[in-house]
Amino acid sequence: MKKGDIIICAVVFAVALILAVVFFFAKPEGKTLLVKADNKVIYEYPLDVDREITLEHNTAVIKDGSVFMLSADCKNQICVKSGEISKRGECIVCLPNRVILEIR
Repeated sequence: MKKGDIIICAVVFAVALILAVVFFFAKPEGKTLLVKADNKVIYEYPLDVDREITLEHNTAVIKDGSVFMLSADCKNQICVKSGEISKRGECIVCLPNRVILEIR
């Protein structure tokens, strides 16, 4: 590799890094929570109203514009450990119970 090749690679890498950071932080805040069970929307809630959502096997909480899974009766608890979501396109999925929380 020549000096010019290294410079081109560095510039391309820097541009890609800047674009990745911009796209990651530029996600707009979501306004609505879709609760899906068996791939069907069963509830739709605004994120500006705090509430607790009790489902058959899961409990989710909307608080201060974000959502988290409070509890689930599944074995692995990945959905509970996934933390809060608040940006459009983010999801919390409980595969054993077929529940999806999606921000729109």
